[in-house]
Amino acid sequence: MVTSAEAVVEDVKQPLKLDVRDLSIYYADTPALENVTLDVREHEIFGIIGPANAGKTSFLKTINRMDMFTSNMKVQGDIYFNGFDIRKTRNIYALRSRIGVVFPLPVGLPLTIYENVALAPRLSGVSNKAELDIMVERCLTRAALWDEVKDRLDSLGSLLSGGQQQRLTIARALSQEPDVLMLDEFSIAVDPVTTMRIEDVLKELKSEMTIILVTNLVQQARRLADRTAFFLEGKCVEIGDTEDLFTGNAKQQSTIDYIEGKFG
Repeated sequence: MVTSAEAVVEDVKQPLKLDVRDLSIYYADTPALENVTLDVREHEIFGIIGPANAGKTSFLKTINRMDMFTSNMKVQGDIYFNGFDIRKTRNIYALRSRIGVVFPLPVGLPLTIYENVALAPRLSGVSNKAELDIMVERCLTRAALWDEVKDRLDSLGSLLSGGQQQRLTIARALSQEPDVLMLDEFSIAVDPVTTMRIEDVLKELKSEMTIILVTNLVQQARRLADRTAFFLEGKCVEIGDTEDLFTGNAKQQSTIDYIEGKFG
């Protein structure tokens, strides 16, 4: 297991974006995640892998303060974002504008494609049509969707295919210009060719933001992540440079077994 002491002495190559200390998550009295300590650095893609019910999605929900919407979800520990304790912040909506999240199944707003992406900029005070047009095109392009929808921006987003709706969700998250973008198994509803296009976009976005990637595709983590954490049964078993973990240098046998597909 990764200890607090190990996390402290680990060589930090980039400033910290997120600093998670002794995080535990419970649903009623059932633990989903226990005593997790890790950090996420600026301008890195941080991968999280592990089987179902390992606590991966609960971890993302806590970072985004979505525990507020789950009555039986209890959180203990500290999470610092840019040095500020997010558990104590009063402006939750401002926090969520800085930490975007995309979940496995798309949740489209009952708006046109254009307005799905323009909504966050409008709420932040952008009203100039030309400026909004540029932002919408940029976000849809980054989400590998622009070429498919540029001639029907006034159509409802809910009429798009499942994979297109997922990419629209990514575009909407990018329209907030977040400091951190969290993706939870984004490729479940996306075809392999589009998945590779989005992966290329994520590599480019790393220069502008920090990305946390939860994936059930271990090779996707290998392709994208600078560092990877392995979650198992509510524990953070191991964190390491991704290539080290995938080339036989993992410290825990369970990590090796999972990466090699012996369970999952």
